[in-house]
Amino acid sequence: MPGHLCNEINNQKFTYNVMRNIPELNGNWKETKGRLKQRFAILTDNDLLLIEGKEDELLGRLEKKLGKTKDELHKIIADI
Repeated sequence: MPGHLCNEINNQKFTYNVMRNIPELNGNWKETKGRLKQRFAILTDNDLLLIEGKEDELLGRLEKKLGKTKDELHKIIADI
């Protein structure tokens, strides 16, 4: 498999795994949200509003507010 294709597949798997885990964060979202607010002081509760089925909206708000890519945000959330 060419290198860039392999990286693309790995990124897709990583993105899928993190997005699949975002609904699982609902149970611990208060804790995760608190950690994100500690790490990024500019975030507000409205920025971090997580509505089931609308995880992409959450990531879009964070992308815009933090100037991070979705891949970077997936990694940040996965690391928390």
